Amino acid sequence: MLVATAFAVAAGTASATSLVSDPVQRPNPPDAVGIRLVDVPADLVKDPRARQYIVDSLRPGVTVKRRIEVSNKSDDSLHVAVYPGAADIRRGSFVGAAGSTGNELTSWVKPRQLSLDIPAHSRVRDTVTIAIPEDAAPGERYGVVWAQVSGRDLGSGITLVSRTGIRLYLAVGGDNPPRARFTVDNMTAERDASGRAVVHAKVHNTGGRALDLTGTMKMTQVSGSINAGPYPVDSGKSLAPGQSASVNVIVTDQVTDGPWDVSLKLKSGLLEVTQGARITFPKGPGMTEAVLSGRDRQSPLNWSLISAAAGLVLLILGTLAMIRSHRRGAGGNEP
Repeated sequence: MLVATAFAVAAGTASATSLVSDPVQRPNPPDAVGIRLVDVPADLVKDPRARQYIVDSLRPGVTVKRRIEVSNKSDDSLHVAVYPGAADIRRGSFVGAAGSTGNELTSWVKPRQLSLDIPAHSRVRDTVTIAIPEDAAPGERYGVVWAQVSGRDLGSGITLVSRTGIRLYLAVGGDNPPRARFTVDNMTAERDASGRAVVHAKVHNTGGRALDLTGTMKMTQVSGSINAGPYPVDSGKSLAPGQSASVNVIVTDQVTDGPWDVSLKLKSGLLEVTQGARITFPKGPGMTEAVLSGRDRQSPLNWSLISAAAGLVLLILGTLAMIRSHRRGAGGNEP
């Protein structure tokens, strides 16, 4: 299913993209759904950010509640889903993750009502509970409390989704060790004595928690159109804070020497890191020099795919508009 989503993160009440439902239904206005924060912490009442977003600094073990208000400014009753989603700050922008993608913070956030049925031109309040675990690591986390309305299937497997949200900025203090973090410093290509291709990745635990690493690796041929994988990372690799070790990936297919663009996804609990590198396997048994790894060449946000999807949605909407215009011009009545 292709889902076109509005990534509008509200400042007070934010507008969402147009909600397009079944072609025979009356569409809702572009700002049909709004959401705003009702409660502001007493010590932050003079902070304009705290009036717009959920901004707080809490210690492990603390639970707080914040009231929100969701409004329906359309002429029809709406079924609105309320849920927390992951977010990040990248290149100067606060970016909400796609769909219902979660992170550590979202596992601590729970709306009292996960869905709201709101009559036309009405408002409904909900309560968001944020419970910080006793073992939460210090540091700031980001998320969004979303209010979402899904349109009906337009046919061809396309559904349009409209959502708007309130940003979450949550800093955790206390004396717990730092959160889990790690880096992938470099990757090395090898062919073993049997000719199998093997990739070694050096991982460094830079955080304050022990790691139990799992993951997969994909490969894309640089000068061709061949994709290989995913191949699992060898299991059972654990790292204490400050330790480094190599994780190994055995390529179970017969592959050429390359060069290949590899994408290595490693996880430990809720923490996930994806790194990329360009490697070439040796012609015979042996190991190449280590190659510095960097951010995965296959960016999590594939802008080419997003642009193509947006173009497809606009084409469909334009076609529907032409059909309606033709029907009206012919004097016909829509059902």
